[in-house]
Amino acid sequence: MKRNAVLGVVLTLTLAADLHAQDEGAAPEAPKVVKEATWDDDVVETRHRVAVEGGELAYTARAGRMRLTTEDGKAKAELFFVAYTKDDVADPATRPVTFSFNGGPGSSSVWLHLGALGPKRVKMEPEGWAPPPPYELVDNPHTWLDATDLVFLDPVTTGYSRAAEGEDAAQFHGVTPDVEWTGEFIRLWTTRYERWSSPKFLAGESYGTTRAAGLVGHLQERHGMYMNGIVLVSAILNFQTARFDVGNDLPYVLFLPTCAATAWYHKQLVPELSGDLGTLLAEVERFAIDEYMPALAKGDGLPATDREVLVARLARYTGLSQEYVERCNLRIEQGRFCKELLRDERRTVGRLDSRFTGIDRDAAGERSEFDPSMSAILGPYTATLNDYVRRTLGYENDLPYEILTGRVQPWKYDQQNRYLNVGETLRQAMTRNPHLKVYVAAGVYDFATPHFAAEYSMRALGLDPSLRGNIVMSRYAAGHMMYIHEGELVRFHDEIAAFLSGAARR
Repeated sequence: MKRNAVLGVVLTLTLAADLHAQDEGAAPEAPKVVKEATWDDDVVETRHRVAVEGGELAYTARAGRMRLTTEDGKAKAELFFVAYTKDDVADPATRPVTFSFNGGPGSSSVWLHLGALGPKRVKMEPEGWAPPPPYELVDNPHTWLDATDLVFLDPVTTGYSRAAEGEDAAQFHGVTPDVEWTGEFIRLWTTRYERWSSPKFLAGESYGTTRAAGLVGHLQERHGMYMNGIVLVSAILNFQTARFDVGNDLPYVLFLPTCAATAWYHKQLVPELSGDLGTLLAEVERFAIDEYMPALAKGDGLPATDREVLVARLARYTGLSQEYVERCNLRIEQGRFCKELLRDERRTVGRLDSRFTGIDRDAAGERSEFDPSMSAILGPYTATLNDYVRRTLGYENDLPYEILTGRVQPWKYDQQNRYLNVGETLRQAMTRNPHLKVYVAAGVYDFATPHFAAEYSMRALGLDPSLRGNIVMSRYAAGHMMYIHEGELVRFHDEIAAFLSGAARR
């Protein structure tokens, strides 16, 4: 790689131990740590190996902050990233690169980084339950690094990323500036590391899918940078699908299948609905669109006899009592459901992953005190990230690594009297670049971005029939971070490998 001749100062250090030795009893090999002072950044390089299917993979990791400036050189922000590139690649044009981030808004990239994509992952129980502390990282044989180089980036105020001295961080906290400055990082990284000719992908999770849809259009229009594909994990493109506001009945319809899946998992349904989950979901989804949605549209004009039938059907599919459904006026809000389903057992169910259960102070409240699925992953991912960055990647920074922060609030959604919807941006990008492929991964136990809502948004794009085959949608038997389930992690990797290969084919 070419280096800036003026700023190219390289400092070589030695780690005390090789944390990546593969053979028991092998002499520890100390990987080099290289501090790059180029471009006014503080990037550190280390070299590693990981065992993947088909053999061992050697790679270089780069961790540090990239300075983002205006065209006249005024510093605006320093964006933290961790990049992994496969060693011994003769021609980078043949090697895909994927830019990955999570959502929030206010989340760092830790979840995709150490949960599924990176060469290390947090060790959880096979079903995704948290082990007791202290926590550890293990090699990830299902890393995407076997198919693509990886760049994990943290938006401003998340991770170690911060606004430059004298700059107001709030200017970055909104839909449009977030897309613009994240896009500037991607352009700059691609330029400096000479990857313009490589197949390029975006991978976002949760609000990160909102960012990805915005970015794919912005990069095309502003920089002429066309993506080969984007991966949307637990997608939300149209925020009307997830806002339980008075007068907005859409979420009640689109969340209903997740209610049914959750009741099925916790054995709250009648025996005739307790068999195959796929069969149940197909039935509930037909009911939601064909019967439930039209009934809600009738409002106070819904006949009393039809209302009675609807109450009984909703209770049957959700595991709730008919009395409770009636008191909710046929509209079962997600937070209420998570508190009500297992109330008799004095348990709540999770929002990010409704397989998880929690215990509140009492069973009388309207909503849960906390999300047990969030609590299960926060500790393991926070501890391992902080240890990994410093001890393994060799990057030192005394700032708190903001895993998931409220410091980005209030987030500016740039909308007035309507809901944010980046679906049209994605449609335009796919129309202008008909080779753009989209993969959508959804967990059936996800109450944050339900699978049926994500699929509804993709079906509502208004794509020309010739482009609809560019979208692949897959459901997973887990929640928002479906990859914490080890079996689904394997499937996730295999489907993504096929998707990347197809989208990058020349």
